[in-house]
Amino acid sequence: MTASLYPACVPVFTQMLGGLRGVLSAAQAHASERAIEPAALLQARLFPDMFPLVRQVQIACDFARGVSARLAQAEVPPAANSEHDFPTLLALIDATLEMLKGLPEAAFANAQSREIVLRPGTPKERRLAGDAYLLSYGLPQFFFHLTTSYALLRHSGVPIGKKDYMGAW
Repeated sequence: MTASLYPACVPVFTQMLGGLRGVLSAAQAHASERAIEPAALLQARLFPDMFPLVRQVQIACDFARGVSARLAQAEVPPAANSEHDFPTLLALIDATLEMLKGLPEAAFANAQSREIVLRPGTPKERRLAGDAYLLSYGLPQFFFHLTTSYALLRHSGVPIGKKDYMGAW
């Protein structure tokens, strides 16, 4: 019998999105306490050719929703990517957490061998087994954008640390 991918998927996304929620809340408070224009943090980048904080958070949420839905054979929720401030980013995280909560563990049965097709019908189409999709693609992508979000805020002077990044575990 093979292990379910659920424990490596939904609980991980849930914990880390909780941490991201806390980090964004700290950033919002930091901006307010120090009379910093929120856009200075929301549009922060480490280099001009990278996505700003807002987009990093959106992409992290997109990966949490998309990876989990595909592995559970559920419909992938559409991404509006219209968030532009702290309240709408926090609402996006809340909606993502709610979506994850609605995925039953049983839906992940045999997900490790389920074929996941990325960008179907395009020259960039890629087919992966569920375990490779989660462990070699989905989680690394999620953590990249999550860590970049943390780093952008820490670099901008928001008083956060590893405990904040990790969320409740």
